[in-house]
Amino acid sequence: MIRPATADDLPRLRAIQVASLSEPWDGLLEPAIDGPPVVLVVTDEADEPSGYAVAIPQDAVAYLAELAVAAGHRGEGRGSRLLAALCDRLAADGFERLELTVRADDERARDFYDANGFAEQERLPDHYEDGAGLLLARPLQN
Repeated sequence: MIRPATADDLPRLRAIQVASLSEPWDGLLEPAIDGPPVVLVVTDEADEPSGYAVAIPQDAVAYLAELAVAAGHRGEGRGSRLLAALCDRLAADGFERLELTVRADDERARDFYDANGFAEQERLPDHYEDGAGLLLARPLQN
């Protein structure tokens, strides 16, 4: 199931964030739960979060700040379902495009986003401390 995140989810979301991301956005999750960022979680059978996505509104564009799925649940389609639900929600809210940045050398992430409708918009030299990034975007259908 996919649902909005709640304050009760924070400990689990922080654990997923720290375990899953090489450069987690410190302090992102706590204020995001109450908005304006959109935070959705994908849950397991016990309604415990097994992944999350955070999108930050920027005019007609939303920025995917983080998407993470717990290690024990990767490869099950949870990330793709979560991303699809997030795109549907953003489109319903009137956003035109979802953007994100990814490491240029992270082929797994690039393949994931390519398979989910994102296309490269711009190369970002020195975006990350240890290398280049790419700006990817996906149009949102209303």
